[in-house]
Amino acid sequence: MSYPFLIGEMAKRRITREALSKSLGLHRNAISYKLREGSFSIEEAAKVKEEFFPDIPITTLFAKEEKTNICSND
Repeated sequence: MSYPFLIGEMAKRRITREALSKSLGLHRNAISYKLREGSFSIEEAAKVKEEFFPDIPITTLFAKEEKTNICSND
């Protein structure tokens, strides 16, 4: 799972993983993991939204992309 909308908005607004890590008090690698396959706590998501994306609904910002299984049973 990942956060494609959040990652895209970070790129558009030039918000770095380092900026998120400083805001949340986490190591940069922890932010990378959360963006790639982890998850954010409600408190973390609220802080990111409030500080960096006040104009975007939190449910949109943190919508997850589910990984799909490409194997078929045909």
